[in-house]
Amino acid sequence: MGHLKHRDLNATRERLRDQVAHALRAALISGELRPGEVYSAPVLAEDFGISATPVREAMLDLAREGLVEPVRNKGFRVTEVNEHDLDQYTEIRALIEIPMIGRITRTAARGELEALRPVAEEIVRAARDHDLIGYLEADRQFHLELLGLSGNDRLVETVGELRKRSRLYGLTGLDERGELIPSAEEHLELLDLMLAGNAKGAEKCMAKHLGHVRSLWARSGTAAKSGR
Repeated sequence: MGHLKHRDLNATRERLRDQVAHALRAALISGELRPGEVYSAPVLAEDFGISATPVREAMLDLAREGLVEPVRNKGFRVTEVNEHDLDQYTEIRALIEIPMIGRITRTAARGELEALRPVAEEIVRAARDHDLIGYLEADRQFHLELLGLSGNDRLVETVGELRKRSRLYGLTGLDERGELIPSAEEHLELLDLMLAGNAKGAEKCMAKHLGHVRSLWARSGTAAKSGR
């Protein structure tokens, strides 16, 4: 956790909690904070050079996102997801998202789909610029807003929860090798197929994309275990 203390945190109270949460997400994504490990707010606060209160509040925000879980009298454990869990999450997402993409292709207005192009382009830009947090945030926005075109809020909530439970950790190695870019570009491919009215093609693209994401999960987990 050595470089946490070098992060530039503005001491303004109203922003400090959000800044700490952002820095912690970056540490999770890079693999600096490791799945299964328990971290205490006072120790992290010492790294940041601030009091424990905003760190504890930020960790509670991350707990609500499913990234960490409280451990009584110890701190917070980084959520650990095993291969069996990831397989199950992927299967559920495929059962929901693949046929839904076909339906949305047939029912959504062209303007509704085209409005998502800037978000799809932002995913690619973030991948190329090595902006891991931006990549994950834009990816989440694209998929949930696309599913939102179904008009089924409960479905969107369900997929959102599945995404939280299967967050990618330790992405730095994948990013350095350029492995996130092909997955990022699939969002534009999917959007083009949907705009062309090719429902079957869009379903196949979505199936390919979920498989691609699952393989990234596997490689990310391998990199994390090897200490990258």
